[in-house]
Amino acid sequence: MNHYKLLTPGPLTTTDTVKQEMMVDHCTWDDEYKCITQKIRKELLDLAHVTEPEYTAVLMQGSGTFGVESVISSVVGEDDKILIAANGAYGERIVDMAKYHKIAYIQYEVPYNEIPDAEKIEEYLNNDPSITHVAIVHSETTSGILNDIESVGKVCKNHGVTYIVDGMSSFGGVDIPVKDWGIDFIISSSNKCIQGVPGFSFIIAGREKLESCKGRARSLSLDLYDQWKGMEKDGKWRFTSPTHVVLAFSKALEELREEGGIPARHARYSHNNRLLIEKMAELGIRSYIDEKYQSPIITTFLYPEQGFSFDKMYRYIKERGYAIYPGKLTEMDTFRIGNIGEIYEEDIIKLSEIFKDFFEEAAHEA
Repeated sequence: MNHYKLLTPGPLTTTDTVKQEMMVDHCTWDDEYKCITQKIRKELLDLAHVTEPEYTAVLMQGSGTFGVESVISSVVGEDDKILIAANGAYGERIVDMAKYHKIAYIQYEVPYNEIPDAEKIEEYLNNDPSITHVAIVHSETTSGILNDIESVGKVCKNHGVTYIVDGMSSFGGVDIPVKDWGIDFIISSSNKCIQGVPGFSFIIAGREKLESCKGRARSLSLDLYDQWKGMEKDGKWRFTSPTHVVLAFSKALEELREEGGIPARHARYSHNNRLLIEKMAELGIRSYIDEKYQSPIITTFLYPEQGFSFDKMYRYIKERGYAIYPGKLTEMDTFRIGNIGEIYEEDIIKLSEIFKDFFEEAAHEA
């Protein structure tokens, strides 16, 4: 058993009670298990502030990327074109999906420390009437930036295009009124802000939009429409589902409610984030993203100016109880620290003390 906490954007540190749910074996054909699936689907709609029959939820085996690819490959038709706003690795991954599936696309490329501009997206839509879909990442964990998906949603709604949001690292930790923001498809996964473990993704979809996708899928296993039709019948997954992960996720949803729902979780994550930035600034470590764009999910920090070894620092911190993340930027040297999961103020304070000790020891050795 490891004895360190994960300061990452997911997988993340879960509660012991969530872990314990995975000690029970379940049969995928069992009515009790299928009821758990249906209960999860209903609770996800509640978190998104939407209801049946206007919206529905689909669970999909695999990581979050599987869920995003399921939507991209099932929703965008052969005669459609998608505009992809990308200001990080995960927006760029959607571009890769479009390439793999030979989907017509336009990439709106934005620097990693800036957010896509809704007015620019409107300009794209005005200039190219053949664009039928728009995709964007909400919390781009490449940098820790939080994109303005509400403003983009208004533009998409005004132009009548289908709006796809990768809400992987934000859903459950940031309140997202899906219908009000004009979102047609939003994707997240079991091991993010709801604080379950990895194993499946989920898609909250406008029912009419999803029904129109019949026969469009470019993949058997990632066919979003067929997956939905099976679950609509009785809660049965088309292919073998990650039963232990599903049980853990159901418990994680229960614990989210007990904490006070998304508002309470967002407040805790935000406090972690602000305190972390403050403590790191005291050590001379600057954050990469401007405060007005910073998400509460993960924070990217610039390397200190003095001689520095990330690997050495990583090992030092892990030996003292925490695992952090390397950077994922191309033009600057950075490292990242997640603020989500079972992480509290005392963890941030302890971590900052570990950083302080590391830098003091490094200075002494130099």
